[in-house]
Amino acid sequence: MLNLIRRDVILQKKHLLVFIPFILVFVIFDTSPVLVFLVASIFIPFNTYGYDEKAETDILLNSLPYTRKEIISSRYIGDIVYMSLSIAVTSLILFFFNKPFTIVDIVISSGLFLLFVAFTFPLFQLFKTGYLTVVILIGFVILTKVTGPIVPFISEFIVNIPLQIFYMSVVITIITIYAISWGITTAIYQCKIF
Repeated sequence: MLNLIRRDVILQKKHLLVFIPFILVFVIFDTSPVLVFLVASIFIPFNTYGYDEKAETDILLNSLPYTRKEIISSRYIGDIVYMSLSIAVTSLILFFFNKPFTIVDIVISSGLFLLFVAFTFPLFQLFKTGYLTVVILIGFVILTKVTGPIVPFISEFIVNIPLQIFYMSVVITIITIYAISWGITTAIYQCKIF
């Protein structure tokens, strides 16, 4: 399974040259650190899915001595690895440009990334990625714009809940949704015919 994760890194070498300038644009335009970390985290996994569909990699992967469960598991575990690496690189860029960020920014963007993956990866198994990627990116932009005005109302609700209980409930909810998504994606992938 580690070789499958390594494969994604090798495939993304050329895209990594675009990664840093892409993140620099967000940093230079003084974008929220949460959004910068989130966009950085999304970059590699979604490029990988796009490449895999274009090259029809699933046919090759299923001819190798890996189970379908291992293939999906490598993608979900790999996404956590790529997220961690993206956050490390983005943190260095933000630090280098003297842009302030906190651990809370990293935690919020990590949670949003895991939720985004949890909702989109099963869709990638059901539909062709080409059109789905455009829909997801447009949905992401719309969601970002829509949630902006809602944040003050959520903030008022959060103030009434003890912080420790709130944080623990959010973490447990995100982990549960991610695990359910992993199971659903595995079940869909097991039934696919290549």
